[in-house]
Parts: sequence; structure tokens; C-alpha cells
Amino acid sequence: MTRKIRLGAFLPGGGQHVASWRHPDQPADGATSFEFHKRLALTAERGLFDAYFLADGLAVGFGGAREGGNARVAGFEPVTLFSALAPFTTHLGFIATSSTTYEEPYTTARKFASLDLISEGRAGWNVVTTTGDLTAQNFNRDTQLPHADRYRRAAEHVDVVRKLWESFEDDAFIRDKQSGVFFDPAKLHDTDHRGEHFSVRGPLNVSRSPQGHPVIVQAGQSEDGRGLAAATAEVIFTAHQHIETAQEFYRDIKARARALGRNPDHILVMPGVSAFVGRTEAEAREKYDRLTSLIVEEDGIGLLNGLTGGTLDLHGYDLDGPLPPAPPTEGMKSRQALIRQIADENNFTIRQLYQWIASARGHYTIVGTPEQIADTLQKWFENEAADGFNILPPWLPTALDDFVDLVIPELQRRGLFRTAYEGKTLRENLGLPFPTNRWAAGHAALQAAE
Repeated sequence: MTRKIRLGAFLPGGGQHVASWRHPDQPADGATSFEFHKRLALTAERGLFDAYFLADGLAVGFGGAREGGNARVAGFEPVTLFSALAPFTTHLGFIATSSTTYEEPYTTARKFASLDLISEGRAGWNVVTTTGDLTAQNFNRDTQLPHADRYRRAAEHVDVVRKLWESFEDDAFIRDKQSGVFFDPAKLHDTDHRGEHFSVRGPLNVSRSPQGHPVIVQAGQSEDGRGLAAATAEVIFTAHQHIETAQEFYRDIKARARALGRNPDHILVMPGVSAFVGRTEAEAREKYDRLTSLIVEEDGIGLLNGLTGGTLDLHGYDLDGPLPPAPPTEGMKSRQALIRQIADENNFTIRQLYQWIASARGHYTIVGTPEQIADTLQKWFENEAADGFNILPPWLPTALDDFVDLVIPELQRRGLFRTAYEGKTLRENLGLPFPTNRWAAGHAALQAAE
């Protein structure tokens, strides 16, 4: 099959841009409106997106910020929301974020296996380690775990979840009313995991889905994050400002995966892209300028305070002066470095910096026509920088409609994007293989040996 661009739709109901909720087109209560999220899901499916993606936090606001204009102070828990949205769609996948730092593997495995069954094989788990002292203080800690500790815990957490997802073999459930045999007990397996962070007996009390188990997604790009992604992820959400850094990341991940014995084609790298689409460049720029003008100064400062690690308080600094130095923290190390890179490369003032990252928090922002946006996506896709993209419409629903109605047809015209879904499950549409249950594989190996 000809290689095609894969697309995720990152659609928080409150919008991506820090001021999106103030836009006349966007419902002010979108973050907690189920009907609005349903509309977004149906639009994403109309656009043939692979999946609806949602990040998630475990504290009020981004980085704990409580500025009065912050629309991210409250919203839905993603798995709960996606379980409600799944029956209204037939092909769209649902990738929800869940923390390895503050959740137990059994709970994670159970809720995502349930979403996978409810959606008939369209679930994905975005693995995050979760940063911030304010989040830690919601979970019996005063400070966040050190970066390296979070990733060691994450690696073991993912391992346990995958073992739990293999508790039942795919054909374990017989459900024979005549014989009274509901399932084959020989095809149910304990997990029996004992490690540094977790002790889990198992088995999981949820069966496998039509796609085997949820797709595993990961979003880290630090050294520890790359190691975890190469070893465990099937989709990687990453942030880059230049094709050169995207290529370095792409090639590094594929090489690491190959060294671990994995097929690099079974790991999809999908950088984030925020697109302001206009039928002309001037129209696209007007959309960007209009949204930028709605940023409340306090919200811009709060956004930067969070993205620079949480220890640098920019209140009191000259907003038309440079970003002051900030020591790296145990938070999102790669994102802290990226924000500093954006400031330095563009010689941005504090104000210019928060205006630029307001739409995507470090992901690539494109302001242009459908042809110009398609040119960029095609260049990255065809030159070892991306297998697809996670699209971050700056405000909703208009920017999503713009992408579906203007950019998708241009990608299809170039033969770069599907004109119909390939299958029913998220794995089928992403072109990922069905995960073989290790217990079934063991049976097959024994039979072959005999």
C-alpha cells in the first residue's frame, strides 16, 4: 500500500490557543460542553482523521497557572469523554492521555481496555510522566519526582499494562450456552509482576478488543523520553520548529527501534502542527493577528511561566525585553529547551515569545494558504521528518473546519492522504500490525516444535 500521511486531531474543547475561547466563533464553555466535543468528533471523522487526541493534566490550568483568562482550568477527563463520544462515530480513533506517575498500571490497563471494547478497537493510550509540583501536591507529594525517576517508573508501568492486556488470549471467550462454558480457563493468565515500582498479580478483568489492545502513544523527546518511545511506542507525538531537528529526531527514533529489534515502520512519528488557514496569505495572516490580539497579558505570562519550568516568574519583567535566563527544572526538560531555542533564534521579546507559542506551546505554527500548508506537510513527510502530523487547530470549530474543507482536499489531490478509511480499528487505519498475544505465540511455538 502506498505510504500515506497519518493525521491526528488535537481538539481540546477550550481551544488550543491561550485566547481561543475569546474568539467570537468559539463557544466560551466549549471545554465542558459535550455537544461541542461531539461536533468536533464528527468533523474530524468527516475529514478522515485517524484519531481524536487529547492531552490531560492533573492540576488546575497549564503548569498550575490560575490566570483568570485561562480556559484550561477545568475540562473533561479524556477516557470518560471518549467513552461517551465513541458511539457517535464509526472509524475515528480516540487517543487519551493517562499518567504513569500518578496512576496504577491495573487501573490504566482496565480503563483503556474498556474504552477499546466500547469503541470496537479504536482506542489509544498517550503515555505521559506528568510534571509539576502543583500536580504532585494533589497526589500526596510536596514536589514532583525527578525526571529520571519518572521515566524509570514509566517504563515499568507500560510493561505491566501490556502484560495485563495479555491476560486473556484473543479466543479465550467461548460463550457456549449449550455446554455452559463461558471461557477457556487455560487461556487466562496471571501477570505475576514484581518490580522496582509495582507488584501486580493480575489477571486483568477485561477481555481483548478487535485490535488486540490499545495503540500505545508517547510524547517525550528528552533522552529518557526517546528511549521509552523507541522501546514501547507505536505513535510518537513530538514538537519541532525546523525540518532539520525533526529529521534528527525521526532518524534517531527509527535507529533506536531497529537496534531494539523492532520494525521502525511500526513506529509512526507525528509532529504537532498548528495551522492558520486562509484562501490567501493575507486572510491567513488576518486570522493569526486577530487571535493574537485577544491574548490577555497575564495569560501570556502564565503560559511562559509554566513552559519555562515553573520557577521563573516573569511578572515584573519588561515584556518588551528578552527572556531572562532560567535554570532547568525536573519538569518537561525538552520543552524548556525548545522554548529557549525559539526565543533565542528569533530574538523574541517576552511578549513576542508568548504571542508566538500561544497557539501551540512550542509546536510548529504555519500561517498560509492550503497549498502552502500542504507544501510544508509534504516536504516533512517525504524527507524523513514525519510519518504524519498531530493537527492543533488554534481555535474551534472554525480552524478545524478550515483544515478539513481546505487542506485535506489539497492533500488528497496530491495523493498524500486517504479518500476513505482503510479499516474499522485504529490500528488498521494507522497501518499498524495486530499485536500477537505472547501466550498464544508461546502455544504456537510449542506446537511447531512438536
